[in-house]
Amino acid sequence: MTEYGRSPGSEPWHPEDPLYGDQGWGGQQQYPQQPQQADYGAQDPYGQHGYAGEQHPQAQHPQQYDTQHQQYDTYGGQQQYGDTQAYATGQGYDTPGYPAQPYDGGWDTGQHQAMPYGAPPADPYGAAPPQDLYGTPEAYPPPQPPGRRQTPPEPVTDWQQEEPEEENHPFFTGEDAPEQPRRRRGRSAEPELDEDGYDDEPDARSTRGGGRDRRGKGQKKGRNGVACLFVALVLIGGVGGVGYVGYQFWQGQFGGAEDFEGTGSGSVQVEIPKNAGGYEIGNILKRAGVVKSVDAFVSAQQKHPKGLSLQAGVYTLKKGMSAASAIELMLNPASQNAFVLFPGMRNIKVYEEIDKRLDLDKGTTQGVAKAKVKELGLPAWALNHKNVKDPLEGFLYPGSYPVAKGNKPEDVLRKMVSAANAEFTKLELESKAKSVGVDSPWELLTAASLVQAEGTSHDDFKKMAEVIYNRLKRDNPQTWGRLEFDSTYNYIKNQSKIDLTLEELRKFDNPYNTYYYRGLPPGPIGNPGPEALQGVLSPTSDGWYYFISIDGKTSKFSRTNEEHQKLVQEFNKTRNNR
Repeated sequence: MTEYGRSPGSEPWHPEDPLYGDQGWGGQQQYPQQPQQADYGAQDPYGQHGYAGEQHPQAQHPQQYDTQHQQYDTYGGQQQYGDTQAYATGQGYDTPGYPAQPYDGGWDTGQHQAMPYGAPPADPYGAAPPQDLYGTPEAYPPPQPPGRRQTPPEPVTDWQQEEPEEENHPFFTGEDAPEQPRRRRGRSAEPELDEDGYDDEPDARSTRGGGRDRRGKGQKKGRNGVACLFVALVLIGGVGGVGYVGYQFWQGQFGGAEDFEGTGSGSVQVEIPKNAGGYEIGNILKRAGVVKSVDAFVSAQQKHPKGLSLQAGVYTLKKGMSAASAIELMLNPASQNAFVLFPGMRNIKVYEEIDKRLDLDKGTTQGVAKAKVKELGLPAWALNHKNVKDPLEGFLYPGSYPVAKGNKPEDVLRKMVSAANAEFTKLELESKAKSVGVDSPWELLTAASLVQAEGTSHDDFKKMAEVIYNRLKRDNPQTWGRLEFDSTYNYIKNQSKIDLTLEELRKFDNPYNTYYYRGLPPGPIGNPGPEALQGVLSPTSDGWYYFISIDGKTSKFSRTNEEHQKLVQEFNKTRNNR
């Protein structure tokens, strides 16, 4: 017997019970009870025994037995329980005015149809039995008796977390991990069922609070340990990073930069490019093993009175030098292996110097220049000129160039030509040539090489440029188109003499001899520097036709031949008194 004093058969509780039928979780009945008398001959309005096999409230079984069972008496809406007759497979109702009627159907079909009372009563719903709104009997579980109904689980929010337990993971306690995960206190491995098969205790697994973690306690704490370890590593890395930054700041503000001691040992060549700053030079020296740190070099350079005047070039230094000693040695000309090309230097002298520095046979660089002249980067207007002694003459721009063992002659020459092209483009030689009285930038460059060879100052260059332009005019009454520059004769003779006779000068037949041929020579006679180039671009306009150098340092200018002859006599006196 159950708690209601009845057998565990299929008889439901009274229809007027407030918990009768499918009340739902809210306690409300799906179909309200009708006040009219139910049609016992009609089909069960719930169909298929209502919900999951529940018998219609007013169905009665055909057989009766002398077994005490449940009786429903209705007095003004009140329900009472008493004794009535039980049935072998069901229950009956002892209702006043109505005798118990047997079923005409059985359990085999799954439907219970009551016997009519003399005449079939009217259908209380006035229509066909209502359909199951949820389609399948499995939509909800069978309703529980009133004593076993449970309150539906409430949704769990993220903040409703299990109260943390004292952490006892081996990561924190230092103990060995247990072989089996510890069960939560007061719970067994599986829920216990009572004698009728129900689990009276709410399923703790359906909620978070007080329930057993599905993942297992050991797994959860293992993850917590890994997470803590990760956080610890992040904190350690952060502290280490902050410490390193702080150390670097302290070193930059208060600590001295790392530096070698002494003047070093051995020998190493380093090349410093043009326009290199202190940090770039320091990096080059550090990579070569000369100094220990860039900061030490920059600091020593800034403290040295002449440290900022370091020039580009190749230096022979030592390894393991203090920054201060490296600065001192770089300022010493003896350490500078850079090749300095002076303004006015002829190509033949440049080739010889490159051969020496590269340890090559004499004439090697000159042969490379002649064979690879079109591969060295000359501009188009510098090619295909007649009677030119050296097409590269005038295009090896004066400056300092790194020439060290291991370099190729063509690479060194290519750097010099590149520097010349950059300067000529900057001065706009092509567009300004005709504005000063010459036909091309080639002639302008040739004129610049002449004033570079004859003059000694910026004023000399401007006045000598005017002399050239005036004499090039073939109808001038002074020279009739002849330049008569001693430097052109010396160039073709590969010499530098000032004591020359007119008979010697005027008899030598060579295109470069301006005493013999009118106009400019076939090409430049040297490599002009920036001041000579500026001079031919901005000549004076004072009517100069002649000049002469009395002491070899200064030049004197005249407009007529008579004035010029007086200066020649003065020069001869000076020469005779030597």
